[in-house]
Amino acid sequence: MKFEGFGGGYQGSSFSELLHVDYPQYRLDWGGFAREGRDALSVPHGTTVLAFKYAEGVLVAGDRLATEGMRVASRDIQKVYATDAYSMMAIAGAAGPAIEMARIMRVELEHYEKIEGEGLEIDGKANKLSQMIRANLPAAMQGLVVVPLFAGYDLRRRQGRLWKFDVTGGRYEEAEFEATGSGGVYARESLKKSHRAGAGRPEAVEIAIQALTDAADEDRGTGGIDTLRRIFPTVIVCSERGIEQVREDELRSTYENVLRSRAERGGA
Repeated sequence: MKFEGFGGGYQGSSFSELLHVDYPQYRLDWGGFAREGRDALSVPHGTTVLAFKYAEGVLVAGDRLATEGMRVASRDIQKVYATDAYSMMAIAGAAGPAIEMARIMRVELEHYEKIEGEGLEIDGKANKLSQMIRANLPAAMQGLVVVPLFAGYDLRRRQGRLWKFDVTGGRYEEAEFEATGSGGVYARESLKKSHRAGAGRPEAVEIAIQALTDAADEDRGTGGIDTLRRIFPTVIVCSERGIEQVREDELRSTYENVLRSRAERGGA
């Protein structure tokens, strides 16, 4: 996509509105997903993602499996995306529009910062995502539902924060943790038992691995960790230092510790 400049009629800081006013041939048409999917709603779906606060900020994680009905559509889909240096979005629902929404969200925040000279505060970022989900409602009514989680570090309050959304764009800030997707109920039950807001980073990573492993045990749509194929969950932490993706070697070590601990307890 190439723009010749910003000399059109729109003078605001919203990338979506800029396209709508000055470049209608490029505007974001979420309803197009509905039209494309009208005759073939069997599309890949992302499954389980979670987010929770820990001592330094907030952690977001997702398994890597995408399903298409009873079929495995992809074993290594990415479901957690950094949207800027201090926020991230985890997708669940119809994979195509969800991934596109995550990418456009990043462009929106970059565009706002370039136009205004400073980034949106985290509440504004959550509002921006809420508007995008609301615009996707026509597609959602035909089955292409996108239900993400959004989280990040609030530099003004100096703490991690997280939100869940409904299909109409309603946003709800959570105080401790949230999980969504087909295995979300099982991940949430695991987090109820293991989550600790004062946990350090290593413990937080272990809590996330525990929850995703519990979800994979109970939900066939949630992908478990596959050490043979080297498929591990995407786990990203966000603190005052910014975004950091947890490395594969740390995830492998944490997962092996979880399995060892469960074996010692008799597989519980």
